[in-house]
Amino acid sequence: MKYFLNDLYLKFKTGKIDRSEFEGSIYNYYLNNQNKTCLSHWNTDEYEDYISWFYKRLRKAIDSYVNTGSSFEAYMAKFMLISSREYRVRVTTGTITEYYTWSVRVPDLYTREEPPVYNYDHSDEILSKLIEDQNGRKSTKRMLALILKCYHYASDDFIEKISPKIGIGKKELKEMTEKIRKLRQKKDDEVYLLKERIYCQFYRCAVYEKRLSLLNENSTARDKLNQKYIRAKKRLENMRKRLSLIRTEATNSQIAEVMGVKKGTVDSSMHKLKVKLNLLSDESFLN
Repeated sequence: MKYFLNDLYLKFKTGKIDRSEFEGSIYNYYLNNQNKTCLSHWNTDEYEDYISWFYKRLRKAIDSYVNTGSSFEAYMAKFMLISSREYRVRVTTGTITEYYTWSVRVPDLYTREEPPVYNYDHSDEILSKLIEDQNGRKSTKRMLALILKCYHYASDDFIEKISPKIGIGKKELKEMTEKIRKLRQKKDDEVYLLKERIYCQFYRCAVYEKRLSLLNENSTARDKLNQKYIRAKKRLENMRKRLSLIRTEATNSQIAEVMGVKKGTVDSSMHKLKVKLNLLSDESFLN
């Protein structure tokens, strides 16, 4: 049994056994003889996982062997020692990545895609003032333009509640919000995909940062990882900057198209709403 691998290699080289039988015999030998390897101190379950991982690299190890005075068995022992270190690094990195990703995921769940919170204590009063024109008459177009501008938040429940207040039927208002969504679909998809890439990049930076904290100072591995972290961080900043420059609300031209009016009419309505909202905010602050 002492020179089992050497004898097995000789049978393979002389054609007494084929490659599949040779590789299978090596795998079974290592699987059932952990105490004869350099990894005898490993946990059994961990060792078995390693052997399964090692089997995929067995063919390359066999083909790389050149007899320069060292036996096949000694060569395989050295190969196992080196590959076990690589396996440990991969497992450790994977564990750190999984753990740290979930640790930063928890607080992120509370901030991702959270809609704004509004105070509805005086909402009816504010709404009435906003949709009134300078003569005190209800301006349906003005409020409709605002709803279409903020179509992201126009849920079915919202439409059901707001439609009687602004004098537009629920079905008509829903059709208009659906039309504005279709016009914005391409841009919304672009924003969504960019946000997903930003989330992935954020986690990548977080994992790099955690791994850096576990590596020794002034080590080559830490220097290389730090360079990756710097590049990843810079890319994340550029992606966030790009996102901040993308308009997420409907344009006045799109609103005008859906409403069937001129763009100038929408421009005027939005300007008047902004002025009135600022005045109402100032009054609320003074009170």
